[in-house]
Amino acid sequence: MTAEELKLNVEKALEEIRPFLQSDGGDISLLSIEDEKLVKVQLKGACVGCSVNQMTLKSGVEMTIKKYAPQIEEVVNIEV
Repeated sequence: MTAEELKLNVEKALEEIRPFLQSDGGDISLLSIEDEKLVKVQLKGACVGCSVNQMTLKSGVEMTIKKYAPQIEEVVNIEV
């Protein structure tokens, strides 16, 4: 998978999970993909500072991204 295909697959995964985040007043955006293994995202809106966001990130976002891009090892939230 090329770097561009990887980015497209990660974006597809985010599009799949975005409606669930938006229903809770949040959102997510892709910041970067590093070494084709680490995805950096930014949780927004109600997801910022939410005590459940780490669980959401690991169980929802990371799992969905790995479904589309199995080579991804970790997804981290970068707070701005």
